[in-house]
Amino acid sequence: MTASDPPLVSPDFIDAIPVIPYSDIRAGHDFLVAVVGLESGGLVEHEGTVIHGEVRAGDRRFWLHAAAGGLTTPAAANARTGGIVLHVRDVDAHHERTKAAGATILREPADEDYGQREYGLRDPEGHDWYIATPFAAPAL
Repeated sequence: MTASDPPLVSPDFIDAIPVIPYSDIRAGHDFLVAVVGLESGGLVEHEGTVIHGEVRAGDRRFWLHAAAGGLTTPAAANARTGGIVLHVRDVDAHHERTKAAGATILREPADEDYGQREYGLRDPEGHDWYIATPFAAPAL
């Protein structure tokens, strides 16, 4: 493949589901539902322990996985390695709700050069979430 060849796009892909590690899946799930406003996709328990969780943003799913088997949380690793961007209709209203619910706000809403108004929050296990409303390219 050369730089002038069209990119290879496989028709085999039907979905992409981020897996987010939590040491307490139930607490992570409950925070994302109650504070961030994501929809619950449920929790799965085995012998009294939550082993899987799911939350949804529209038709996008996120799987919550045990921080084990090589996966860890940003808080346990004491490192920031990435973040998750969620687009909402009204970022300022969303910010006010999460702030009132006690979320750790990383930065207040601001218009960004890349075409969205966004703010950042950190969940209890250290994952950074960026909530935004796109208004121009390239974010649109």
